[in-house]
Amino acid sequence: SMSLKLLHSTSLRRRVLYPVPLQQLRNHHPSPFDPQTTKGWKAAVKETNIPTSKHDAEVKRGLEIGLQGASSINDKTIPTFSRGELPHFAGINTFMKAPYVEDVREVGDYDATVIGVPFDGGCTYRSGTRFGPQGIRRISALYTPYNYEMGIDLREQMSLCDAGDVFTIPANLEKSFDQISNAVAHVAASGSFPIILGGDHSIGFPTVRGLASVTSKRIGIIHVDRHADIQETDLDERMHTTPYFHATNLPNVRPENLVQIGIGGWQVPRAAVGNMRDRKTNIFTMDDIEELGMEKVAEMALERAWDGCDAVYMSYDIDSIEAAFVPGTGWPEPGGLLPREALKLVGLVAKEGLCGMEIVEVSPPYDHADITSLMALRIVVDTLGAMVSHGKLGNHKHIIDKPFVPF
Repeated sequence: SMSLKLLHSTSLRRRVLYPVPLQQLRNHHPSPFDPQTTKGWKAAVKETNIPTSKHDAEVKRGLEIGLQGASSINDKTIPTFSRGELPHFAGINTFMKAPYVEDVREVGDYDATVIGVPFDGGCTYRSGTRFGPQGIRRISALYTPYNYEMGIDLREQMSLCDAGDVFTIPANLEKSFDQISNAVAHVAASGSFPIILGGDHSIGFPTVRGLASVTSKRIGIIHVDRHADIQETDLDERMHTTPYFHATNLPNVRPENLVQIGIGGWQVPRAAVGNMRDRKTNIFTMDDIEELGMEKVAEMALERAWDGCDAVYMSYDIDSIEAAFVPGTGWPEPGGLLPREALKLVGLVAKEGLCGMEIVEVSPPYDHADITSLMALRIVVDTLGAMVSHGKLGNHKHIIDKPFVPF
């Protein structure tokens, strides 16, 4: 018995001192160039199936309206005046350099419409989210419309426009809410998918109210946040801590279809907790995500949000992400989602289809190197990418069955 133990011990030491040759180990690995075994190579192959027609048309138009480049320029696709995606540091910043639709009566010509809501009148601590739309648009110039892993090109596979900003009233919450509801209702009634760039989270009520006003169908909400945001009032007003108390008072938005993901930490007021219990909302903490896994939480969230509903709206608060990655926000809270977890969640939710989305609480004055704005941008484009790749963009149009009536 002792000799066997010594032999086993000696064998283990030999394996440590004289490991298996690297070539022999590699024989157990799949080839990285086999499209059947790595997603990386599959993505490279998939790119060949994406058309370039809209890119080519953009280049042609740029040369027509931007003046042919100087004779010393060898690349004859470069105009004198920047009139397209390139260079990324130039041009007038719309979201992803999408067409600016000055006449908002034309938004129905596009699959999706970006609406900026520069408002921070609902902030209860650090303001600055009125600059959120500017910050997100500015950093959006960094991106191309193509995503390698998804194998999609938003320019080629959908149409997007930027309708500019809502004219908010800095010193008046309720008038600003009416303006926001007006804007969202108008875009939603056109059939275009509304993408709202906030703005503090008080806008979560008027955005949903605007959408709900043009449909008789039921809408569920997936709300990603570290904070509950379901008090009736805060500081005697409907601040950014209150949107889901009022949104779930709407006749076609039920509290049992409100799913709140990421809630927790030291900034959930007890005044909100009673309303969560009374209204029986669906709450997932970071511990739930840790224990159940993101896929399971997303599955459960979708089941509750869609139960008895005809469409789902997503409200994404940037402070749901670990504070180290998103310093530019009004109420940072450590312990939130990691960026990859956030993108995973967004992809799982969006691939089932949405009727609209918002990204809120980006405060550029507190940001560093635009990293918070960049994360917000990524949430939006990953949402669009997931819907496009799963054929869901535009599927919400059937719920729009009521005309736009100004607020």
